[in-house]
Amino acid sequence: VAKLEAMAAANPQKLNWKTSIVDLLKLLDIDSSYSARKELAVELGCPAEKMGDSAQMNMWLHKTVLKKIAENGGNVPSDLYD
Repeated sequence: VAKLEAMAAANPQKLNWKTSIVDLLKLLDIDSSYSARKELAVELGCPAEKMGDSAQMNMWLHKTVLKKIAENGGNVPSDLYD
């Protein structure tokens, strides 16, 4: 979290990465377009019923990306992805 907070502070855009998948991806310098998010959701195994609703897909994707960061050694509080 400290690293993400530092990256956000250094970014000229005001990015709300704790609640927005678009802002989180921008912070990580990953394509945040709808098509890229949809592709990432499919790659990470988003349930089909969430894929039809962009808001549900985005919420699922946000939690899943934060969980993946935590699984790979990132210090992300579980309340951000549970």
